[in-house]
Amino acid sequence: MSKYRITVEGKTYEMDVELIGSNGAPVQPVKVQSAPVASAPVAAAPKAASKPAAVSSGSVVAPMPGTVIKILKNEGDEVKAGDVVLILEAMKMENEITAPVAGTLASVNCTAGGTVAGGDVLFEVK
Repeated sequence: MSKYRITVEGKTYEMDVELIGSNGAPVQPVKVQSAPVASAPVAAAPKAASKPAAVSSGSVVAPMPGTVIKILKNEGDEVKAGDVVLILEAMKMENEITAPVAGTLASVNCTAGGTVAGGDVLFEVK
């Protein structure tokens, strides 16, 4: 059994991996000696910004790419903090996207049935 540590999108996971043969029995790894290799530092992949620089505190961005299934509120509607404004389907799950603050729905920047990318501004509350 070998232990590995992997990092995916900034989250680190540890896992144990066991090599098995076609008969399902564990296979013993063969030890191979190799000369040490000098490694150059690996540049980290750029991280996606959680919010674009111009996003205000009442703006709500898509947490991930998906399809807008239903828009429950319209521009000009009064909303309370926590009110569901739209439903976003992402990764085969329906996610309720809520208003972060109480106020008036100033703009809705998506349409029902349309797709959005992660980080796109969905709506603004003022």
